[in-house]
Amino acid sequence: MKVLVANLGSTSFKYRLYRMPDAVELARGGIERIGSEESRSMVCIGDYQDEVVSAVADHAAAVRQCLAQLTDAEHGCLESADEVAAIGFKAVHGGRLSGVQRIDDEVLAAMSEMNQVAPAHNPPYIAAMRQLAKKLPEIPLVAAFETDFHQSISRENRTYGIPFDWEEKFNVRRFGFHGASHRYIAKRTAQLLGRDDLRIISLHLGGSSSLTAIRDGQSVATSMGASPQSGILQNNRVGDFDPFTLPLIMEQTGLSLEEVLQKIACEGGLLGISGHSGDIRDLEEKASKGDQRSRLALDTFIANIRQYLGWMLVELGGADAVVFTGGIGENSASIRAGVCRGLVELGIAIDDEKNESLRGERAIGKSGMPAAVWVVPTNEELIVAQQVVAHLAGATQQGEENR
Repeated sequence: MKVLVANLGSTSFKYRLYRMPDAVELARGGIERIGSEESRSMVCIGDYQDEVVSAVADHAAAVRQCLAQLTDAEHGCLESADEVAAIGFKAVHGGRLSGVQRIDDEVLAAMSEMNQVAPAHNPPYIAAMRQLAKKLPEIPLVAAFETDFHQSISRENRTYGIPFDWEEKFNVRRFGFHGASHRYIAKRTAQLLGRDDLRIISLHLGGSSSLTAIRDGQSVATSMGASPQSGILQNNRVGDFDPFTLPLIMEQTGLSLEEVLQKIACEGGLLGISGHSGDIRDLEEKASKGDQRSRLALDTFIANIRQYLGWMLVELGGADAVVFTGGIGENSASIRAGVCRGLVELGIAIDDEKNESLRGERAIGKSGMPAAVWVVPTNEELIVAQQVVAHLAGATQQGEENR
């Protein structure tokens, strides 16, 4: 079975093609600047790589171009697009719907209800899903929601101190995100340490970041809340923020509520503090040359992470493993060192030489400490592919039982 996993942005489409169930990656690629006359298309199939600049009108056209590349007579890995059993989406927020869902009008309606709390994610996914459902009706579309992994979180760890009926009426509660990444870390760490009964703190650090406390493979607490704008500060999103300051900002600036929310969602976070970039690499370079606001942005990011790390250590009663993943978690030795600084009495310490010198999947903790510290590259797309296969198998079995 071949499953195409799609990761969408408002003007981008990235994909990986897997052969399942043996989880072999057959191809990967993507298209940027969709809707432009100069859309950039990239594909990697085995040793073959190519990049093309051409006009790609919309996400449906992007998928058709992807399928054309995959079925190319000379370099493709498919004989026909019919070999693609389904397209799986790493969907973000379904509100009242979670888990793995065959995309239909009800799923799209549920996602639309959460547009205001996931403005950077849901609208482009919904638009692309509608296009693909209309133009590629022969291929099943399946959404694997990021909130799914966090459904095991207890009521007390997902409830806000708001009027009680708001949760039921308006879906205002802590949902949590990056579920595919944290699920992968839970599975992979259990394999690495040879145990299923682990207390793991997964730190997914990247352009969008979150921490999750995991016990016995299940999420028990997470840093993001009702929206992906919350938790630790992001590259350009505010993170946790006191809502009672909003009227003050509106009064002083003359901005509307919508304009203020747009600013803290797009001009906040690391970008807002530094004033020039939300990219950790840029901030580290500037800070090394004495830029104080870049240093402050980095220090605030680390402080935010440590605050949530402390909560999760208390929630789990300690940790057997602390795992860094995501673009920052995998590549920034200084962020990892800052997060783990001074935690020896809590059972966490890193080996400076291992932290600085190694790349890829590796242990960076000091030997003899209660908590293993690892860097593990995540694979969200593989998790989505596995979820899609399980969903299709379940749907097939149910259909046979109903005959």
